[in-house]
Amino acid sequence: MFNITEKSIKIGEDEITIETGRIARQAGGSVLVSCGGTQVLVTATAAKEAQATASFFPLSVDYIEKFYSAGRIPGGYVKRETRPSDREILISRLIDRPIRPLFPETYLVETQVIAQVISLEAKISPAQLAILGASCALHISDIPFAGPVAGVRIGFKDGKFLINPAESDLPTSDLDLVVAGTKDAILMVEAAANFLTEAQILEAIELGHREIKKLCDLQEQIRKLCGKEKRTVPEAPQNSDMKSIISKKYAKSLKEAYSIASKTERKKAIEAVKQEAKLELVIENDKESEKAFQYLFEMQEYKILRSSIIKDNRRVDGRSSKDIRNINCQVGVLKRTHGSALFTRGETQSLGVITLGTQDDAQRSESIMNVLEEKTFMLHYNMPGYSVGEVKRLGSPGRREVGHGNLAERALKATLPAKNRFPYSIRIVSEITESNGSSSMASVCSGTLAMLDAGVPLKEPIAGIAMGLILEDKEFAILSDILGDEDHLGDMDFKVAGGKNGITAMQMDIKISGISMEILEQALAQAKEGRTLILDNMLRVISRPNDLSQLAPRIEQIKIKPERVRDLIGPGGKNIKKIVSDTGCKLEVNDEGIVSIASTDGNSAAKAKRMVNYLTTDPEIGEIYLGIVKKTADFGAFVEIKPGVEGLVHISQLAATRINKTEEVVKEGDEVMVKVIELDRTGRIKLSRKDAIGKSPSVEGTKPWIV
Repeated sequence: MFNITEKSIKIGEDEITIETGRIARQAGGSVLVSCGGTQVLVTATAAKEAQATASFFPLSVDYIEKFYSAGRIPGGYVKRETRPSDREILISRLIDRPIRPLFPETYLVETQVIAQVISLEAKISPAQLAILGASCALHISDIPFAGPVAGVRIGFKDGKFLINPAESDLPTSDLDLVVAGTKDAILMVEAAANFLTEAQILEAIELGHREIKKLCDLQEQIRKLCGKEKRTVPEAPQNSDMKSIISKKYAKSLKEAYSIASKTERKKAIEAVKQEAKLELVIENDKESEKAFQYLFEMQEYKILRSSIIKDNRRVDGRSSKDIRNINCQVGVLKRTHGSALFTRGETQSLGVITLGTQDDAQRSESIMNVLEEKTFMLHYNMPGYSVGEVKRLGSPGRREVGHGNLAERALKATLPAKNRFPYSIRIVSEITESNGSSSMASVCSGTLAMLDAGVPLKEPIAGIAMGLILEDKEFAILSDILGDEDHLGDMDFKVAGGKNGITAMQMDIKISGISMEILEQALAQAKEGRTLILDNMLRVISRPNDLSQLAPRIEQIKIKPERVRDLIGPGGKNIKKIVSDTGCKLEVNDEGIVSIASTDGNSAAKAKRMVNYLTTDPEIGEIYLGIVKKTADFGAFVEIKPGVEGLVHISQLAATRINKTEEVVKEGDEVMVKVIELDRTGRIKLSRKDAIGKSPSVEGTKPWIV
């Protein structure tokens, strides 16, 4: 019934198997990629033909994590997978970015790739398996695709690189890098690092590429056995007369328009040239001439921008390849926030805003990898239409916003102080108020400035820069701090963030069939120069953390014995609830005995601290308490000095003079001042009332915990 093709290969410590011919046989191409207990089903399907009005390639890539794969039912009221999580969106982008450049320019047929995690072994990440599966499904299908490609994850721990590290290794790894490419070149890099050097990053990429070559060979073997014949791809519009007129009559005007530094004015000038040429060259209601014109005019734009850079070392706004646009940094721009900064680089601007909170403010989410994940550091990126002078519907963040925010978040996470030094939840919001090139790296810069303004003691400040590439035959130019036009018409978008001691994050997308390690090495070196210049500009404005904002909560941490945690919490949480009620502070305690007290009022925090100490410390000889008489007897009275902690006041210690009966001095329910005079080996406490007469409590607190 099934005509199954299956091939396996060992990558790092794991064996990866690709199977096709058993599941989803009606898709254009389908594969089941397995590694250990993790299995990802990937399908690639395309419509029969392009729509007549199609002007771009409608590719959609969706990565879906099925909760049944981990033997779990989704939480919440709706017990099924609904909208994609941020994690699913980010992995969808990891799949999309290396495959998108490998479709022919003229292929405009709607195409869909779906990767579903249908079985999960928690230690094996599905992300790189999904990239491999997407490539293989496309490669064996009839869909035109200049693959194969593959993806490999590289970690770095204890001075050694790890190939496809286990998920459990990633939190303690100094590197989490995903590299994808063909057997000949690199197409995509996505990385978070703990201040690694450029040389270490290059070594990791080279190591990953060696494994990628093996995975590409595996896909070639599978295609030879069961691959379908590829579809015919339509040729690019050929209209020699139109091409000649655009080149001879409009190229000069177009070149002059591209020399205008202001983005808004440049766009107006380019559009004016385009409309003039269109009026002359496009036959009314003729879709073929319209399509040919759009293609040929864009090719002329492409040629003008690129030749100016390669031949004249002159960019759109007049800069040379290494020049950085003017930078302006301001901090404390918002009056009632915990920290804020405005970072402007040319026509790109990010308003970074910091909010500090407690553990209660952590973002809680679930995924197939974690039953419950708590994030105490978040960066949210917003880019409204007005930032590029357009009208755009406001709504939930799109994939681009999620991706840009994640890149900036990973870059800044490496520089955060240890939790025991700064026990806050931190939320950064990057509002992109202007955009013309690399707003994600502007978010890194505004985020750094805003955290310093808020008083966050960063390990070191960092900055980010976006690099571009123009590659013509054997000639190439690497561009520092690229503009939107250079991103659109160039061959690479390469973002690098870090400080003076190394890289914390990078993202590279190649729009051609790949680049060499030589180009990548030069791009990293040039990025370091530009990043350092940007960082120097930032540090002139603020180089050290300010004092913590008066508007932010104060969090003080104290350590108690782990075995006393239950005493602090009390039955049903009674004790900790009372502290919160009486002081207005937020209290959090973990199993290690770290108690965090958060308050905007110093006196309230001090009161809460005294109450915590009262509940969790053992009585010491000489301490004086205001206690409550719980029981009387002929030989004395039992006095509760703390909840659940009682001591005996012998009848001889009740008064300065001799008494015959306990009730002559105290009765049940009385508040009485007592002093600890003895602690025996069994833990029994002996108290004295007569030694405490006329004195104040040295340890404040009793029922009702007068502190």
